[in-house]
Parts: sequence; C-alpha cells; structure tokens
Amino acid sequence: MRVVIQRVKNARVEVDGETTGQIKEGMLVYAGFSQNDSETDLNWMVNKIINLRIFDDENGKMNLSLADVGLGVLVVSQFTLLGDCKKGRRPSFDNAAKASDARDMYDRFLKLLKKDVLDLQSGVFQAHMNVSYSNDGPVTMIIDSKN
Repeated sequence: MRVVIQRVKNARVEVDGETTGQIKEGMLVYAGFSQNDSETDLNWMVNKIINLRIFDDENGKMNLSLADVGLGVLVVSQFTLLGDCKKGRRPSFDNAAKASDARDMYDRFLKLLKKDVLDLQSGVFQAHMNVSYSNDGPVTMIIDSKN
C-alpha cells in the first residue's frame, strides 16, 4: 500500500460537479493498493497516518499527530501511485491491485480510519475526480507499507 499525505488548510473532491468530500484543516490522503497488500498493510498504514507527527505544536515544531489534534481527513483512491516508471515512457500498473480487490481494500481502509478520525471524508472509488486543496507548509509525505 502506498499513500501520499499532504497537510492541508482545506481540501475538497468533486465528481461530476458534485462535492463528495470536503474538510477544513487536516490531511489529504491519496491511497493506492498493490496486489500484495493485506490486512496487515492496512492496519500498519492506519496506525502510521493517525500517529504521524506532521502538525505544529505551540512552538511551531511538527510534533503533533491526528490523534493529538483531531482534524479532518480526506481520502482519495489513486491507483496511479502504483505506476512503475522505470522502463520506457509509459507507466506500468502491473503491481496495482485489481479493481475489485482495490475497492475492497479501500472500503476496509476507510472503515479502519473511521475508528480514529471524527471527520473522515472520501472521494468515489474509480471515478474521475477533481481534487482541490491548499497545501499547508507545504508538507507532503510518501509512505509505502512495504518499505
């Protein structure tokens, strides 16, 4: 499982002109699932996201986590995170999970996050989405459960 996390001042996702998820301050999480991901990967990633200290404390140091600040999370599925660009000019998605498996993992991932995130919002799996946000910092992290 691979995610890109961005600390945001606000974020919104639209599908066909309709807002499907929107948060004020918090985290925008793009999530991609590989063929080899398991429940262990999902649990590890949720724990990492909830406890990742990327929010500023009273001294302006990145020392607080979602668990500390209780801000919103917007999750957007993005299989292109599994694109392999090592060879040629066109990404290979051979390692990405099949759509049905990825949908199941995405749903389980959201369910696990919901246990610890009060304001959890999401995009629509496999839809063409327009995502808009204001990156705070900017702070952007790439996390892979296999690394």
